[in-house]
Amino acid sequence: MAAEPYPWAAVGQLFEPVDGAALAASFPTDHFRKFAGYDGEKGYEYRARSFIHMGSDAPSHQDALSSQWQRLAADLLSPAYRQALMQLTGLDLRAALLEANITEYGAGAWLGPHVDLREKLVTHVLYFNQQWNPDDGGCLRILRSPDPADVVREMVPVINNSVILVRSDRSWHAVSRVRGAQRRAVNVIFHLPGSVSTMWPAQQMRQRRWLRMYPRDWRATLGKLKRAVAKL
Repeated sequence: MAAEPYPWAAVGQLFEPVDGAALAASFPTDHFRKFAGYDGEKGYEYRARSFIHMGSDAPSHQDALSSQWQRLAADLLSPAYRQALMQLTGLDLRAALLEANITEYGAGAWLGPHVDLREKLVTHVLYFNQQWNPDDGGCLRILRSPDPADVVREMVPVINNSVILVRSDRSWHAVSRVRGAQRRAVNVIFHLPGSVSTMWPAQQMRQRRWLRMYPRDWRATLGKLKRAVAKL
């Protein structure tokens, strides 16, 4: 992890070339929603789709995902992935709630300087563009301050590049405005226990009601029953 201007890391070579190419080629195109506005700290405009709802143990809209994306979801939900992030960041993430969102930044999309909400502990951003011209914008900027020009490092959003950000009161970062291309990424976020998704709060509330109605052992039994019926 880099210590300046705050704890963060660039992590590369996450996928074998054939796997990375398959993920880029089958990048999801469904169930996206546009997000745009100003939340008091930052301006933003982009499209997003839930990949893993906060606290869920399965990917969202799973039937619409390629086999490669279903395997990626399983990897992100695995104890090994959580343990690897704990070792890298030094944070205790055992009780943290995982959420993952697929994002797409088209022409004009951007994300202003911000430090993330206090409920967020660590964010891992993975990129899925086969190639990218930095002149097209869309680069994650590690900042020393709220000034978008106070750049320490820019990360180009190409496959096998990824960035880990540890949230603090000085973890300023932004995404430069996109010019023409489609920036594709996944944001994996570990939240404090009890957090509510700012992007999909209604879905999370429905999930929590389901968990109260059907404990995990009953849901496992229902899942087995559904799979058995599907084979008939």
